[in-house]
Amino acid sequence: MKRLLATALLLTATPAFAQPAAAPQALPAKLPFSPSIRVGDILFMSGQIGQAPEGMDKHKEGFDAAVKSAMDSIGKILATNGLDFGHVVKCTVMLDDMADWPRFNAAYLPYFEGKRLPTRSAFGADGLALGAPLEVECIAAFK
Repeated sequence: MKRLLATALLLTATPAFAQPAAAPQALPAKLPFSPSIRVGDILFMSGQIGQAPEGMDKHKEGFDAAVKSAMDSIGKILATNGLDFGHVVKCTVMLDDMADWPRFNAAYLPYFEGKRLPTRSAFGADGLALGAPLEVECIAAFK
């Protein structure tokens, strides 16, 4: 019943129900999206890209740092809204190279240690924003 109610809320949500959620820092005004939006008890987070440190290959030594960057950004949005990774119910992972999938999983799993794993989709996506090797988008529930 709760799932049905949540789905109905999402399908009928109007801008009056959607509220910008707390963000760790404001995005530059020129970006065409919000870092997160709360609709009822659901927090929708924009995708967070991970960048490899300058001088590091984004598919080799820099990849783990890129995953950490994206996941830490998600963690900051969650914390700013009084949540943690245990509240995440769905993640979508976009990888520039699907060969990085096992390495992504190894760097991703510690964020959910001792917590229930969320549902997840992953797919290859050529041409992510700013040449990033990955982007992670999550949805969290307040209850």
